Amino acid sequence: MAKNHRLLGAAALALTAALTLTACGSSGGSTDGTDGTAKVTRETSNSPYQGSVLSKHFDKPDLVLNDTSGQPYDLRKQTDGHPTLLFFGYTSCPDVCPTTMGDIGVAMSKLSPEDQKKIDVVFVSTDPTRDTPKVLRTWLDSMGKSFVGLTGDLTKVKAAAKPLGIMVEDPIVNKDGSVTSTHGAQVLAFLPSDNKAHLLYLSGSSTETFTHDLALLAKGVPA
Repeated sequence: MAKNHRLLGAAALALTAALTLTACGSSGGSTDGTDGTAKVTRETSNSPYQGSVLSKHFDKPDLVLNDTSGQPYDLRKQTDGHPTLLFFGYTSCPDVCPTTMGDIGVAMSKLSPEDQKKIDVVFVSTDPTRDTPKVLRTWLDSMGKSFVGLTGDLTKVKAAAKPLGIMVEDPIVNKDGSVTSTHGAQVLAFLPSDNKAHLLYLSGSSTETFTHDLALLAKGVPA
């Protein structure tokens, strides 16, 4: 993926979301356009980034939830002027959520302290009943103490995720008491130039990819 960067359009992003629902849950999806979603098309790009480049740029969600201190956090206002990585997930997730956030944490740690302050990493809980501010803060601290955790009204979370092509379903309590929260596994990167998403990272994106791209984001390199 180092040189063959991908451009994803709106329909392609929606389909990609359907295909990359995390192993925290499961969901089927049509890949042939029979569900009204166009097939994914891929083109080469000269972007310096290793993440997938979006041909349609999505607005940063107009979302206000509680942060881990219990205070209201306006996503648009409080990340304005900063490159922002946005990921939806939950702390009880057994695989992709801690892996993805951990990889981003490792990549952030390789930046200088000054560059780390330039980038906002925001994690939005898809299981707000269990992800209290305290639980969310404890979980995030193991990956990045500067990471922002947001929790609150799930209806707001689903409404914020949907225009981005990210699927979020209501959590299901299993017979053994465990919780399954099905959600899109992609990370979106918003640039401060227009507060829109320009880059997409699918589940399984490597630490090396995040390390490479976060350094460019900190420098303000356009996608």
